[in-house]
Amino acid sequence: MVNTPVAVVDVSSLALTPLDIGLRMLLAMLIGAVIGTEREYTHRPAGMRTHMLVALGACAVMTTSQLIFWQYRPFGATPDPARLSAQVITGLGFLGAGTIMREGPSIKGLTTAASIWATGCLGVAVGGGYYMVAVVGGICILVTLIVFEWLQKKILHNRYSLYLFSVTCADVAGTLELIHTLAGNADATLNSIHVDEVKAGFKIRFKADFGGRHSDERLRKFMSDLSADPHTSSVTSDRSRI
Repeated sequence: MVNTPVAVVDVSSLALTPLDIGLRMLLAMLIGAVIGTEREYTHRPAGMRTHMLVALGACAVMTTSQLIFWQYRPFGATPDPARLSAQVITGLGFLGAGTIMREGPSIKGLTTAASIWATGCLGVAVGGGYYMVAVVGGICILVTLIVFEWLQKKILHNRYSLYLFSVTCADVAGTLELIHTLAGNADATLNSIHVDEVKAGFKIRFKADFGGRHSDERLRKFMSDLSADPHTSSVTSDRSRI
């Protein structure tokens, strides 16, 4: 029988120093700040500070788990360092749910919710000392949010055509009925309808999705028919960010 030599590890060298803890916290904040800045630049619900706090909190929990392990190990206890971080990953789902909003038939905020969850995961990686995982993961998240968003818009340019309309009219009831009729004829989906009283009568603001084939043609006909209504004094539209 061959005896396999067992490597002896000096566990005291694996204990965390104040410098290690500080570097982990700063790196977690930096990763959260970079990802959150992109979300804030695109006017999403959760921005830089939210992502920074998520990454920092997750890093702090993972670091604390390791400190607990080293503190109680001399007494014969072997606490699981991954237990607390597992609860963080679960809890981030509830935080991300707060960024998800429903506007008519559409749902917004799923990407931001996913970025919060992923940022928390990177914070756990930093807290565990896996710096390469955190840095590469942060770069991959930025590529997904920036590059693939641009690629998605290029590929699906005619599939997603969401426009923000502003209509000034004298007969709000008749104009609303006309808008719904024309939207049905144009195979467009309406949502987020708001009515305000102004000096010229009423201002109706709404979003309409002309996604699908011949979206530009259907949009032009919708605008033309709505502008031709005698009760409508002005119609403006602007392409909305998705």
